[in-house]
Amino acid sequence: MSQTTTQGWRGVAAENKDDLSEQVSFLLRARSRRLLGELLRPYRREIALLVAIIVICNAAALAIPYLVKVGIDAGIPPMLAGEGPATLVTVVVAVLATAVTQAATRQVFLRMAGRIGQSILLELRRRVFAHFQKLSLSFHDDYTSGRVVARLTSDIEAISEMLQSGFDGLVTAVLTLTGTAVLLLVLDVPLAVVALLPLPVLLLFTRWFRRQSSITYRRTRETVALVIVHFVESMTGIRAVQAFRREPRNQEIFSQLNADYGHANVQSMRLIALFMPGVKLIGNVTIAAVLFYGGLLAIDGDVTVGVLAAFLLYLRQFYEPMQEISQFYNTFQSAGAALEKLSGVLEERPAVAEPDTPVTLERPRGEIRFEEVEFSYLDGTPVLSRMDLAIPAGQTVALVGTTGAGKTTLAKLVSRFYDPVAGRVLLDGVDLRDLGEDSLRGAVVMVTQENFLFTGSVADNIRFGRPGSTMAEVVEAARSIGAHEFISALPEGYDTQVAKHGGRLSAGQRQLVAFARAFLADPAVLILDEATSSLDVPGERLVQRAMRTILAERTALIIAHRLSTVEIADRVLVMDSGGIVEDGPPDQLIARAGRFAGLHQAWLDSISDLPAPPG
Repeated sequence: MSQTTTQGWRGVAAENKDDLSEQVSFLLRARSRRLLGELLRPYRREIALLVAIIVICNAAALAIPYLVKVGIDAGIPPMLAGEGPATLVTVVVAVLATAVTQAATRQVFLRMAGRIGQSILLELRRRVFAHFQKLSLSFHDDYTSGRVVARLTSDIEAISEMLQSGFDGLVTAVLTLTGTAVLLLVLDVPLAVVALLPLPVLLLFTRWFRRQSSITYRRTRETVALVIVHFVESMTGIRAVQAFRREPRNQEIFSQLNADYGHANVQSMRLIALFMPGVKLIGNVTIAAVLFYGGLLAIDGDVTVGVLAAFLLYLRQFYEPMQEISQFYNTFQSAGAALEKLSGVLEERPAVAEPDTPVTLERPRGEIRFEEVEFSYLDGTPVLSRMDLAIPAGQTVALVGTTGAGKTTLAKLVSRFYDPVAGRVLLDGVDLRDLGEDSLRGAVVMVTQENFLFTGSVADNIRFGRPGSTMAEVVEAARSIGAHEFISALPEGYDTQVAKHGGRLSAGQRQLVAFARAFLADPAVLILDEATSSLDVPGERLVQRAMRTILAERTALIIAHRLSTVEIADRVLVMDSGGIVEDGPPDQLIARAGRFAGLHQAWLDSISDLPAPPG
């Protein structure tokens, strides 16, 4: 292939890349405009009133130089001729009245704009938080907690800054520029031409600044998000950080990210340092040119001194808004980049969507059925392959197998944290995809090995499973799973604050509280995913005794590497490579001398030296 042809292909590729970049940029802008339009729509009348108020305020500001012109040309000459100061007094009163009008309308505007801006931010925060909670686990698996924090903090703050100060500056600048240009032409056309001659240069300069700042401020939003992500993840995993002496490396990473953020901010400051003095220079050169040319015209009698004075005052008003526009544009670019990210989150659709016409289970029994279910995660590797499974209502099923066999995936499908790629998962004969969210979550509860506790009291965390429960019901749930004794021994009993992530409780105690939470919810299907992993053997057996009674009237799926849990199961499913290789009551599987029998014997050998449990 010739060099010319190669260069041609490179040019086509670059052009296509530019076209794609433009298309993506257009879509992002359209998405942001759509979100902003939705937020502003309820306040259309208030915004129209704000515009009217700011128009009055700016009209008053524009009237003052003209009144100065009238005062000089029509008020001072009569006084020099020995006449009374009536005309000058009238002009002074008009100036004072105009100044009072400007101040009053400005105050009303700021109060209304502040109230509307906070209402919009309140709605935006509410909408983003609610949407994050609706998004599926697959989204949260990829979207880190640090990025979530960045969306709800720095991005919202950037939009807040725009709403609080940007709107006022933009409208004022546009009205001032337009009104000043018109009044200059009305006062004197030749002098106005000189005054407006640098305007094309100023517009080209502003256009260049707009393009450069757009790139810079998007980079600023990206870098600050990375700083927040690293900080949040480091603090969330502080135990692992300190245990593995990760502090130096984390500090090194943070320093680099912080330096990138600082560099992005320096770049934006450099743009401002170039643009704002540049605008001021153009403005001062223009004022000097108008003063020189206008002075010559005044000497020849072609313009009055009052007109020249008004021109100079108007030029001051004309170029000052250009700096306000630059400041607003900085704010706008920062807010625009933040709005793009927020609109992107809000347009994310849950992978597990609420059905259009949800089915409600009035009295769920807990019958579970898998019909030719296939499932894979994002990489496309099959996890479950054409699985058929029927679990009658009220049956306790233990899932065993090696890591990666598909046990947790099966449980997540029953909980509908994910939907199968093919086939159906049914609860009481209803496809889970047809069940309403409230009906499904009321019927199926999953307790995982993370046993996450929220900041609050022990009772609050147990009551999380069924808000509005009485204290007697909370105590009964704790007593049923064997947690009442240790909770009563806490300094404030059930009112003891668990601290962040339940830090005041041991791992086993947190797990028992999580059990009590699930039991209080009273689901038809209870899933325990490695839920006894934090308990020692005596504690696990205490829980098992309570579980024999509690699970008797509900369907239960129990996943555990500890085969002691299997003792309370009616049925065991041995899984391997996404399929069920053994299925039956535990005693029968042990008698077959198959895979489960081998796992059971290995477990017996591992606990043979442990002391017998009390009682």
